[in-house]
Amino acid sequence: VFAKEIAHKIKKVVPCIKIGIAVIGLEVPHAHMHLVPMNHVGDLSFTKERVQLSQEEFTQLAENIRNA
Repeated sequence: VFAKEIAHKIKKVVPCIKIGIAVIGLEVPHAHMHLVPMNHVGDLSFTKERVQLSQEEFTQLAENIRNA
């Protein structure tokens, strides 16, 4: 329920077709839920280079998602 609410907020703020979800916990002794803006199936690949944001851009994005 929590992830669905956040996914809707991300979709309002980040231009994308849908929000993908992956639950991964291989490298740590717990699982992480990843909500990933997607336009193509390959966008959910964790082998791709990550989008680089400045601290200011990251802070603004987080604020926009919170306020969506």
